[in-house]
Amino acid sequence: MMGINSGDTAFILVASALVLFMTLPGLALFYGGLVRSKNFLSVLMQCFAIAALVSVLWFAGGYSLAFAAGTPWIGDLSMLGLHGLEGVRQGLTIPENVFALYQMMFAIITPALVIGAFPERVRFGWVMLFSALWLLVVYIPAAHWIWGGGWMATRGVLDFAGGIVVHTTAGISALVIAIMIGRRRGFPQSMIPPHSPAMTMIGAGMLWVGWFGFNGGSALAANAAAGSALTATHLAASAAALAWALLERIKIGKATSVGLVTGAIAGLATVTPAAGYISPLGGILCGVVGAGVCFASVLAIKQRWRVDDSLDVFAVHGIGGMTGSLLLAPLAAAAFGGIGLAEGRTILDQFGAQLLGVVVVAIWSAVASYGLAKLAGLFVPMRVDAEAEHDGLDLSSHGERAYEFD
Repeated sequence: MMGINSGDTAFILVASALVLFMTLPGLALFYGGLVRSKNFLSVLMQCFAIAALVSVLWFAGGYSLAFAAGTPWIGDLSMLGLHGLEGVRQGLTIPENVFALYQMMFAIITPALVIGAFPERVRFGWVMLFSALWLLVVYIPAAHWIWGGGWMATRGVLDFAGGIVVHTTAGISALVIAIMIGRRRGFPQSMIPPHSPAMTMIGAGMLWVGWFGFNGGSALAANAAAGSALTATHLAASAAALAWALLERIKIGKATSVGLVTGAIAGLATVTPAAGYISPLGGILCGVVGAGVCFASVLAIKQRWRVDDSLDVFAVHGIGGMTGSLLLAPLAAAAFGGIGLAEGRTILDQFGAQLLGVVVVAIWSAVASYGLAKLAGLFVPMRVDAEAEHDGLDLSSHGERAYEFD
């Protein structure tokens, strides 16, 4: 067994804080700025409450089900209540409790991403119940399949920091729920503008910084792999932000602040599954391709399909994560400047493994999310009534307002 390395341990502790920072307050402000002012507090409430809920569930058995040996499909309960953790996580140089903490932060942000598909019209109680069920049935199995030594790991599916486990599960589930819950009143006949693009930019900046912990920390050591992942991550975000701004300039005649930061997030989502395997040029390519594919997806979903995925969770996170997962196959190859594929494995072999992972996780996420949404709806109605939606969820659901003006 390898011994504990204090530098690696400190690095992962800081990375854990950065990933939590992505949700609180990064994602909360990014999403909150995009909704109307009368619903701003409700978005913050959902993000904070999900963080607390998932943390307790992760302690109670979530970590064990995701990362204990168990079967190829799900872990066992040998580490229930975070009991019996090893002094050092097998194959690493950090304590297992630090590894469990780091993975907790990933478990927090993933269901929090999903809420961006249906703000301004969903009941708080339903969000909480659905998020708990979703963590147990969708996220934890997917994490075990790929990161916990499950059946996808044995088939060679790679996901450096969550393109499949985080972004595909969240994006597909978000699309399903957005269709089930229906459109906001007024969509798509009239524009529903964000109440604070400035707040969205601040939240996006926090997400970008936090992504250094998300992708860099996924090396699970303070080493060259972490440095390579961070370089590719930063370049992907930069390239995608510029590409999105250019596409907006061509499409509508001007680059917007919301578009610029949406592009950056699209680049970050796209590079996430590949970050530790690719070159800096690969990061640039992920950013440019991710921006183009996600930009087209936003237009198709909102304008052609008229699905009110309100904050573009599927179009940005889902499509970005799936695109990056497939791009990993060629970009990780030594011929394209990557670290190289496993011995005896061709680009086509790796692409097949990646496609298998994306398709199976996407189907499981869609089917399970539909069933879980229906199940949660038996106990708590999914959508608020028309009066509550008109008044705004801040007041109708929480009895408070985000802003009080004399």
